[in-house]
Amino acid sequence: MDKEIFSQVDKYISDLLAPEDDALTDTIKSLEKEGLPQQSVSANQGKFLQVLMIACNAKKVLELGTLGGYSTIWLARALPDNGKIITIEVDKHHGEVAQKNIDKARLSQKVDLRIGKALDLLPEIIAENGEPFDLIFIDADKPPYTEYFNYAVQLSRPGTLIVCDNVIRAGKVLDENSTDEKVQGVKRLNKMLSENKTVTATILHSTGVKEYDGMAIAVVNRIDPLHLKQ
Repeated sequence: MDKEIFSQVDKYISDLLAPEDDALTDTIKSLEKEGLPQQSVSANQGKFLQVLMIACNAKKVLELGTLGGYSTIWLARALPDNGKIITIEVDKHHGEVAQKNIDKARLSQKVDLRIGKALDLLPEIIAENGEPFDLIFIDADKPPYTEYFNYAVQLSRPGTLIVCDNVIRAGKVLDENSTDEKVQGVKRLNKMLSENKTVTATILHSTGVKEYDGMAIAVVNRIDPLHLKQ
């Protein structure tokens, strides 16, 4: 089987179960127009995140890596009226584009977009001492994925879902000699997940319009700082 059939099946599923409206398609168009990379989740992946949110009755969500706001829109649309998503984007221009797309989707009241480095902003969110998040989606720069995950656990409760995208890297995680910092970053996360007793985790690998990759999915069992590996 080749890439073409995988893409066709992906489109078949999207057309049936994850159709995009103008707000979503315009967001993808805005990436090219504004010079942003085309690295958003697929429509199927956006719908998958919604299914996870509904399954855990998510009312408070954290996203690391806003880009143009495509995944943010999928996430925000699955929130109840009193729900909120905090989304963090390191690039100011990306954040400006995302905010416009979020505004056009009429989701501004549910989205708190923060600009800055996640490793700087996450301790601030912890210091706010707010209610724990129900779902956390990590789709940012790969080298510090383990650090992001450890902060995510500190912002969680038992039952919180933590999802990390792009952890298979087209199978490059199998290359023991890879010097790619992105591959090294996700391999470090994956190894940590195999040893972390505070969560129950697995990885779903997939092939579709986003080619070959995978998502790590973890549910928090307990909050135990002694098991957080910084």
